[in-house]
Amino acid sequence: MKVHIKSIVCTTDFSDFSNRAIPFGVALAKEFGAKLYLCHVIDLSSVAMYGEGFSDPLMLETKITDYAHEHLQDLIGDTDITWESLTSVGHTADEIAHIAKEKGADLVVSATHGRSGLKRLILGSVTERLMRTLPCPMYIVRSLEREPAAPAMADMKLKRILVGCDFSADSDLAVQYGISLAQEFQTELYLAHVLEPTVYKGMLTQAVGVPDPDLEGLRDELTRKLEGMVPEEAKQWCTPETLLLAGHPSDELTKYAVVNKMDLIVLGVRGHSVMESLLVGSTTDRVVRQAPCPVLSVRPKE
Repeated sequence: MKVHIKSIVCTTDFSDFSNRAIPFGVALAKEFGAKLYLCHVIDLSSVAMYGEGFSDPLMLETKITDYAHEHLQDLIGDTDITWESLTSVGHTADEIAHIAKEKGADLVVSATHGRSGLKRLILGSVTERLMRTLPCPMYIVRSLEREPAAPAMADMKLKRILVGCDFSADSDLAVQYGISLAQEFQTELYLAHVLEPTVYKGMLTQAVGVPDPDLEGLRDELTRKLEGMVPEEAKQWCTPETLLLAGHPSDELTKYAVVNKMDLIVLGVRGHSVMESLLVGSTTDRVVRQAPCPVLSVRPKE
């Protein structure tokens, strides 16, 4: 399945880490010939970041909106892509989801702090909320302490793409996006399934050094399933490498991405409830917080 990306929404809150998403948005828009909507959501509860305050709420909103449009122009600079600046007032995640739906976005590009633990529980995560409310996939750029250089405007090269597969409908869609992006960027493609001890414990509790025919049969079957996820027409131009890892999915996928210098991880998104996401999280949430590279979270486009 060829993925067509014609409309991209790229978000920024004007912080340094958030602005890091913009070069990725520009590069993707140029690669696909898509229109880019550069978006900023105004939070009137944080007026200090916009400068001087006003007693008249309407005047304040007008002033901030003008400032936001000017700053968005400065951030994107000179580029030959088709783009438009958008500002909105309200709750960040809700407004971005509304804009993405209104503009028929095929992709949203955003940066995340990658918070974890208590800080994440208290502050919440706009990224995780967006992953579950957006009407399209989301390209997530994580802010790292030692960040690799962001791509130059309209110049992004992908060499290796890793797709996590658990054989659900979500991961089927992730594979489709991974294959399409691998074709678009002419990259190496890796399909990985992680054998979790809690799921396969009956076949993984073998004695050290003792062959287990059931385990070997399972591995062969899983490898065949991974290979079967690639359409025949795709095999004419690429030979994806299939991987079987063992352990916790988020940890194993992240470690493999670090060791093998992946440029992108593609994962499906499961629809957890808000409370379950806060307390437990999903594989995609955890990979986003740990990954050494951007993550594409995929859910069916509405």
